[in-house]
Amino acid sequence: MCANVFGALKSLFRKPFDGGKRTMDHGSQQPQTQQMPGPFPGFAGPQGSYPGQHPSLLRLDEVQREIATLGPQVCTYSGLQSDREYKRLERDLTRLLLEVDKVETEGRPELQQARKRAAGEVEGLLRYLEGNATHPSRLAIEELTQEVQNLLNEGVVGPFRQGQAQDAFEISEELVEAVQDVAMRMAQVKTGGSVPLRKARYKALTRICAVQEILEGRVRTHMLALPLSDETHEAVQRINQVMAQVSGARCQEVALLMGLSGRDSCAHLARILTELLVELDALDVSSNAAVRNYRKQVVEEINGLLKHLDLEGEGEDTRRYDLAQNDSIREIEAIRGRVSVLREEVLRHGAAGQGTELQGLLTHLDQVDTGRNPCIREARRRAVLEVQALITFLDLWEALGRRNPGPDEPPPHAAVWRVLASLCDLQAQVLGFDGKRADKSYMVLEELLTKQLLALDAVDPQGDQGTKNARKQAVKHAQNILSYLDMKTDEWEY
Repeated sequence: MCANVFGALKSLFRKPFDGGKRTMDHGSQQPQTQQMPGPFPGFAGPQGSYPGQHPSLLRLDEVQREIATLGPQVCTYSGLQSDREYKRLERDLTRLLLEVDKVETEGRPELQQARKRAAGEVEGLLRYLEGNATHPSRLAIEELTQEVQNLLNEGVVGPFRQGQAQDAFEISEELVEAVQDVAMRMAQVKTGGSVPLRKARYKALTRICAVQEILEGRVRTHMLALPLSDETHEAVQRINQVMAQVSGARCQEVALLMGLSGRDSCAHLARILTELLVELDALDVSSNAAVRNYRKQVVEEINGLLKHLDLEGEGEDTRRYDLAQNDSIREIEAIRGRVSVLREEVLRHGAAGQGTELQGLLTHLDQVDTGRNPCIREARRRAVLEVQALITFLDLWEALGRRNPGPDEPPPHAAVWRVLASLCDLQAQVLGFDGKRADKSYMVLEELLTKQLLALDAVDPQGDQGTKNARKQAVKHAQNILSYLDMKTDEWEY
């Protein structure tokens, strides 16, 4: 999967893509500063002066230099057509195109070719810019972002702006689950390896996940016996006041992260929260353990808000959207590689004790740290399904091998087992399938699996409970095979 992405980027930029060469643990490693050429065959950066000193060639050389400046900006732009940056890039490229059109060629072939090449590069950049800004996946990301904005505006920001008491700011578990559901759906948006689309998805996801964490923190806060009574200690009144300010800051941060506030900035809110930390640190609460604990919890809440306020530039000045460099993804990919080896062994030589190792791989996947990242969570889920598909195939293969029906076996029960035998053969083909949905072999497999479901539907258990249970399990198994085939061909990538 990653190799395909890098290969595409290499062909786009005409030299190996560095992949961001930084770890994904939000450490301090500096990103690569290598300048990227554009995504088009003719775009290779400044060429230097053209041979000779003809004014038209010199002007085209100046245009090439401007293209070299705009190219990387176009190649990494991840916004929409309505954004100011898009309009600036479009305006600059259109201006260059008009300037190229004004260059006189005097009928000379070398001038005509140079002008044609420059015009082609500018037009290519314009198409690339528009294509990413209007791509269905980019629009899907925006639609999901707006869905979260509506949820938060109704459940958090709106009530706060209407002047409701800050202490009454309640977060329902339903709202938290709704935001989480949108995050998981966004994680499944396909980017096709496009850098702008991957950046757009990453930027939106980081904000949604940050908001989700803030909401979950508020739910936990309501379970605590806070605030304390003013009579407990002379410092409690001020801590209670800070707590109220933090509640308001929480609403402001949700609005800022989700683009629901145009007045304040993350930097301004960070300064306010830092000042509150300094004020809390100056309070003398050494004589009372309960008050010290109270202050500690308020400090933790402030720190929890501060850690999300650096997301304004997230995705623009880092390579963290490139999850191929993430340690957890690497761990998942290593497990998938081992599963692939085991799958080949099973399909070629049959079952030979692979079940124990496969169960161990499931345990290993369960221990992979997803870091609350829905994309990593989705990658792990898919890896789990790959392991489970192989395990269920082995279980069915072994069950068919052990089967020894008696002469008095009910015909409907025998019919279910005949379908299971067919499903075993089909599942082996699905496990080895490595094509696309448009392939004829995919459509054949889908049709054959559907026929097995129809065959199961036609089985009449005749009141036998054992046959009913067997048919139910067979139907579930066939549906799981279809779902697995669908997952293998949906072209999702992290």
